[in-house]
Amino acid sequence: MLPVSPVLFFLIPLVLFLLLGTFFIVKQQTSVIVERFGRFNNIRNAGLHIKIPLIDRLAGKINLRIQQLDVIIETKTKDNVFVKMKVSVQFKVLQEKVYEAFYKLEYPHDQITSYVFDVVRAEVPKLILDDVFERKDDIAIAVKRELNEAMTTYGYDIINTLITDIDPDIQVKNAMNRINAADREKTAAEYEAEAGRIRIVAKARAEAESKRLQGQGIADQRREIARGLVESVDILNKVGINSQEASALIVVTQHYDTLQAIGADANSNLILLPNSPQAGTDMLNNMVASFSASNQVGEAMKAANSTARLKKPTKDEFGGQE
Repeated sequence: MLPVSPVLFFLIPLVLFLLLGTFFIVKQQTSVIVERFGRFNNIRNAGLHIKIPLIDRLAGKINLRIQQLDVIIETKTKDNVFVKMKVSVQFKVLQEKVYEAFYKLEYPHDQITSYVFDVVRAEVPKLILDDVFERKDDIAIAVKRELNEAMTTYGYDIINTLITDIDPDIQVKNAMNRINAADREKTAAEYEAEAGRIRIVAKARAEAESKRLQGQGIADQRREIARGLVESVDILNKVGINSQEASALIVVTQHYDTLQAIGADANSNLILLPNSPQAGTDMLNNMVASFSASNQVGEAMKAANSTARLKKPTKDEFGGQE
C-alpha cells in the first residue's frame, strides 16, 4: 500500500472549500448583492450562480415579496381625546432598484415608521374623534401619498396603507356607548309617544262616532215616540176623547209601564220625590180623569161591537131576498 502524501490532507479540504464557495443558489422573489473586494459588483436573481471564492462575497439578500409593517401610534384628536391607532403598511422593494434599497437605507422599517408617525400626528389632530372613525380612509390615503413620495427614492413601493384599529381610552368608549344608548332610548320614546298619540286619536274618533250614532238613535227613537203619541191622540179623538184627556191617559199608561219595568228588575231603586198637597191633588184628579177616559173608550168600543152584531142584513146582502 502506497503511503498517502501529507499534502493531500491539505489539498482535499481546500478543493472542497473552493467548490462550496464557488456555487450558490438564490431563491425565488429574492435578490442577492455580490461584492468584490468590498465593492459592489452585481445583483443576482433566482437560480444557480457562480462567484470567485475569496474574491467575491455575498453582501446581503433583498426580499422582493410584499411585506407588511404594523405601526402603533398614540395621538390626540381635535377634541383632546387620546387614541391609539394601528396603521398597516404594505410595501415591496422594486426589482430595478435593489441597489438603492440595499445601500441607501440601513433600517427601512424604522424609516417607514417615522414617516407614518409624522403623517398621522399631523392629520389626526385636525379631526374630532367621530370624524377620525368616519375619515380613517382619508388618513390612510394621506399616509400612503407621503410614504410613496419619500420611499420611492430608496427603491420601495408602498402598495397600500390601512387603518386597522382605532382605540380611544376606555372611559371615552364607555361614554360613547352611553351616548348611543341614550340616543336609541330617545328614539324609542319618540316612537312610543307617537304610537300613544295615534291610539288616543283613534279612540277619540271611535268615541265621537259612537256618540254620533247614539245621538242619531236617540233622535230616531224620540221621533218614533212622538209619531206614536200623535197617532194615539188621533185615535182617542175619533172615539170622543179630547186632547187633554188623551194626554192624561197616555201619561198614566207610561207611568204603569215604568212601574212594571222597575218591578221586573230586582236591583232597581225607586226614588219618590216629595211634592205639595195641591200637586198631589192635581195628580190624583188627572189619574181619575185618565181612568174615566179609559172607561169611556171601553164603553164606546163595546157599543160599536153590539151595533155591528144587531145590524139587520139587507136585500143586497142575501141576493135580493128579505
